[in-house]
Amino acid sequence: MKVLFLVRHGQSSWDDVKSADRDRPLTDKGKRDATKMGKRLAESEVALDMIVSSPATRALATAATIARKLDFKRKHIVQDERLYGGQVDDLLQLIEEVGGNHKRVMLVGHNPLLSELVLRLADKDVNLPTCAVAVLRFDTKSWAKIGRNKLEKVAIKYS
Repeated sequence: MKVLFLVRHGQSSWDDVKSADRDRPLTDKGKRDATKMGKRLAESEVALDMIVSSPATRALATAATIARKLDFKRKHIVQDERLYGGQVDDLLQLIEEVGGNHKRVMLVGHNPLLSELVLRLADKDVNLPTCAVAVLRFDTKSWAKIGRNKLEKVAIKYS
């Protein structure tokens, strides 16, 4: 069994219009929602083997906040550019590259990319709002077979 958590970053600030997109921080609401989602996941006893985040400030802040609530060390969060500017096929490649011993992996990124990935993997058309989590469970032993093996369950959690 492999479990994939897809997290859209928390609400981000547009206050500094001169700031580059990748540098936009979380708003206070985005910080609260990330904390709330981290608590909800911790209460569900989620234990992660790996967190991969977009390098954008808002995504990294969301990943770090959730990681803290799950006792996952921030220094172990992997940054991958494909979560910021990639396509669905890039994310599928990223997933295929995950080591076989990892059972529970979280990707933290952006829409519409994450919603498109849910559509591709689960055949479920969703628009993930900020700080929502899609949880996909696959009946497989290999990340390389995600998308080719049966999706056992999909759930969407909202902050």
